[in-house]
Amino acid sequence: MSLDKFKIAMQYAMPKHFISRMVGKLAAAKAGGLTTALIKLFIKQYKIDMSEAKYPDPAHYKTFNEFFTRPLKEGIRPLSEESDIIAHPVDGAISQLGDVVDGQIIQAKGHDYGLQALLGGKEEDTAPFLGGKFATIYLAPKDYHRIHMPVDGTLSKMIYVPGDLFSVNPLTAQNVPNLFARNERVVAIFETEIGPLAMVLVGATIVASIETIWAGTVTPPAGKDVFSWNYPTTGDNAITLKKGEEMGRFKLGSTVILAWGANQAEFLSDQHPETVTRMGTPFAKIND
Repeated sequence: MSLDKFKIAMQYAMPKHFISRMVGKLAAAKAGGLTTALIKLFIKQYKIDMSEAKYPDPAHYKTFNEFFTRPLKEGIRPLSEESDIIAHPVDGAISQLGDVVDGQIIQAKGHDYGLQALLGGKEEDTAPFLGGKFATIYLAPKDYHRIHMPVDGTLSKMIYVPGDLFSVNPLTAQNVPNLFARNERVVAIFETEIGPLAMVLVGATIVASIETIWAGTVTPPAGKDVFSWNYPTTGDNAITLKKGEEMGRFKLGSTVILAWGANQAEFLSDQHPETVTRMGTPFAKIND
């Protein structure tokens, strides 16, 4: 058996939820010097550029989670202000992007999966995105792990979808069918100037939690059922976020998937799989 096949086989075999929750408890612990030592080791292992962090001293962070979701220095990620530009929501690298064809989106070469399954299984949530565009962005351990709005939007729905916690690195994406539609995830659907926009926050092995700015920690605890919440899109209780504002965060890394409807916007010509992304930079152009 090759090393890659062994790694995939181990992912099927190991108790991923249990391991992830145990790591989550460790990441949330205030362990003083041990926490600082762990952070320093992580910085060295993944070659993290702490000069971009608002607080570059590892000793500033009381828990590993505080470090992992560290804020950046003001102005370090200039936002593309053009009204016809969709901005990148995260730091990471594009895994795949393209068209939603017959309700399917590309996971990796030779692997497609259903958008309806990704969004929680309901036709009415999927219909606005059929024939539209999708993009999958992978956040590596070294990346900034706050998620920001690519356009102005008003939250209309949030869906929690239970699932597994496979790793979402490129090797796993190439070898585990329906990876993103089988992992635990949180779906946020916004009303925007380009119509409905879906932002899917996908959990993964040792992701300690997924949070949104309006609901706080959505998971854990993990559930066994799909849950959804509808939100008012008008009035004082509407949750409206401007382009570039934070909408959520991962405590330990994962993937964000975007989807929008047909004929709404086109990816810029320099955007393709393996392109490194930086939050706030131009991603797509809104159609006239």
